[in-house]
Amino acid sequence: MCGRYASSRSSDDLIEEFEVIEDRTPAPLAADYNVAPTKEVYAVVERSPGKYSPVPPQRQLRVLTWCLVPSWAKDPSIGNRMINARMETVAEKPAFKRAFAVRRCLLPADGYFEWYPTSLTNAKGKPVKQPYFIRPADGGVLAMAGLYEIWRDPTRSEDDSERFRWSCTVLTTQAEDSLGHIHDRMPLMVERDRWREWLDPRVGGELSLLVPAAPGSLEAYPVASLVSNVRNNGPELVEPLPLEEVSS
Repeated sequence: MCGRYASSRSSDDLIEEFEVIEDRTPAPLAADYNVAPTKEVYAVVERSPGKYSPVPPQRQLRVLTWCLVPSWAKDPSIGNRMINARMETVAEKPAFKRAFAVRRCLLPADGYFEWYPTSLTNAKGKPVKQPYFIRPADGGVLAMAGLYEIWRDPTRSEDDSERFRWSCTVLTTQAEDSLGHIHDRMPLMVERDRWREWLDPRVGGELSLLVPAAPGSLEAYPVASLVSNVRNNGPELVEPLPLEEVSS
């Protein structure tokens, strides 16, 4: 799964990196080194001006909430259980299949966190988990495959600017060999040369556009347990932990 990641790049940097045409963010987000579900995150999407418009979809940068709420949901709290969508079932699950067909996005990240059970135990006898940060080995941006939905709040009036809730989920797959010992799942990446097809709502969802990260393209290293508390934030959360402090 993917339950926590880091996103420190500015909106200006992301606009340049992803060749965004329209900046639709209400205000810049602060650098976040401990992005957790229900937080606001940057997302790259492509939207058409109108159903019958001859103008092609325009690439936009938006701010979405990480916890996908399907358009048909009666209770938005259902999104708390939908932070990830499995690649193996995304085209079939009612909560995801429509978004997979026409509402795909890219979720930019510096990297993501996973926790590895160690041989140590805490006072309650449970395994102590060592957090790892996993990022592109070349220091580039991680373009995670995502889906987004637009849910209308029936309690708000037609002229309420907040009547629509934009939300998203991260697609996951089986972890590649070098990372599988940390966790058996990982976010799916979209390679740069496939961004256009992945984002274009006129192109049906194709699983062939999604590939696990190539072996060796990601690096993983242990970090301080500070990241385990979502209230902690700052660049120190992604600093490598000295070897002598690593739980074994």
